[in-house]
Amino acid sequence: MLIPDAHPGYITLEQFDTNQRTLADNARAHGADRAAGPAREGPALLQGLAICGRCGNRMTVRYHTRRGHQIPDYHCQRDCIENANQLCQRVPGGTVDAAMGQLLVQTLTPLSLEVALTVQAELQHRADEADALRRNHIERARHRADLARRRYLGVDPDNRLVADSLEADWNDALRALRQAQDDYDQQAKAGGVTALAEEQTARIRQLATDFPALWANPATPDRERKRMVRLLISDVTMIKTDQIHLHVRLRGGQDTSLTIPIPPNAWQARQTDPATMHLLDQLLNEHTDAETAEQLNLAGHLTGQRQPFTRTIVIQLRQAHQLPSRRERLRAAGMLTVDEMAQRLGVHPSTIKDWRAAGVLNGHKANDKNEHLFPPPDPNDPRLHRHRGRRLANRLHPAPTQGGAV
Repeated sequence: MLIPDAHPGYITLEQFDTNQRTLADNARAHGADRAAGPAREGPALLQGLAICGRCGNRMTVRYHTRRGHQIPDYHCQRDCIENANQLCQRVPGGTVDAAMGQLLVQTLTPLSLEVALTVQAELQHRADEADALRRNHIERARHRADLARRRYLGVDPDNRLVADSLEADWNDALRALRQAQDDYDQQAKAGGVTALAEEQTARIRQLATDFPALWANPATPDRERKRMVRLLISDVTMIKTDQIHLHVRLRGGQDTSLTIPIPPNAWQARQTDPATMHLLDQLLNEHTDAETAEQLNLAGHLTGQRQPFTRTIVIQLRQAHQLPSRRERLRAAGMLTVDEMAQRLGVHPSTIKDWRAAGVLNGHKANDKNEHLFPPPDPNDPRLHRHRGRRLANRLHPAPTQGGAV
């Protein structure tokens, strides 16, 4: 038999009970259900709280490294370990933990806490009313028992029939009083809604400001975040189909459900944004690979690996998506090379280059090697015939005619 405070102890009884509860909670991690368990290192918020929505078993945590950060995955592998079957399911933990953190921050808002305090006050009011009814029931039972006792004591002892009947009524009243008292004691032992003091109410309201700041603080250890999660969440059931479905049981008795998309694989996450690829394709109509990279950087676009564009990256993306180069687009539009232009006009290729440099011919830059392509010439263009045979520097160039060489 335990007699509290019979002798001075090393610790108080409250501390002893707290230690026993902590030991019991930690021991569950080694039980058949593997429930809860102590908060360990690692960023997985739902370590020990994740439940498989397919088989109902607890899910374990595995980590992999991505870009220098540990990313958790939740595995349901009990049947895989015990019976050598396939893995039940694997749920990516990065997006799950982010969704749970956002849920907790949204849950502990000033409005939600005020609603919770209002509900708590209403429950306290109803609990007080129920307690008053039970006390009144005990008082009525005690009054009936006292009345039955006085009747029994006031009866003539010689009248045995009446005395036996009044004694039976007194015993029934005593049993009713004892039953009412036992019911009241049982309800009191079970514990009702406890009224909050003004200081406790103020601390709860302050929690709406302190919790988001503490949660978002990078200096907060992962273990402390897990302990905060354990104070607010009982468990989370996970089912992965075409999306990830989360069913969250909160400590207050409320349930909520979330649906989040499945995060892309590593190769999908490294893909360049489709809008950026569309802009790259459009820029190649007027720009070379290096010019296209410069324009994309000026517009603030990044590659799938979150890096600025370079000429090499543009070439790799263009080849991977089978996009024609600037030169191929000009050739498809009917543009001529220097040799073809020289053959068409009957001059040396160096003459075509000189004419382009002097502005007689307007060429289109085809690549970053300073290669130019030219539209087919008009044989009647006076710039190509007048003063032929004179030095280019001494020629007089008339104004370009409408429809002449570009």
